[in-house]
Amino acid sequence: MPQFIRITLLRLKKRITHSELIEWLTGLNEEKIKVLIAEKVTFKDFLFKPNSNAELIKGVICGYRIEEIETLLTKQVRYLDKVLDELAKGKKMKKIKRQFA
Repeated sequence: MPQFIRITLLRLKKRITHSELIEWLTGLNEEKIKVLIAEKVTFKDFLFKPNSNAELIKGVICGYRIEEIETLLTKQVRYLDKVLDELAKGKKMKKIKRQFA
């Protein structure tokens, strides 16, 4: 397979994976996100969409233990940082989504 096709497929896979993670974390699919972008919703409002999946994320990111962060916006940003960091490190999607069964 030519290298440009492999690179294209890799980038497409990463985009799909990022979208899947953001949907899992926020509960918003790609279409809803496009609507929010069109409405010029702020990053803060985007992250404040309620979703219990975020509470499954534990650990340290950027030197801070996520469970101990008190500011809600900071905590939400760190949740997103954590899952994208895990993805970048090659962790399997099942583990990132905390699906152990």
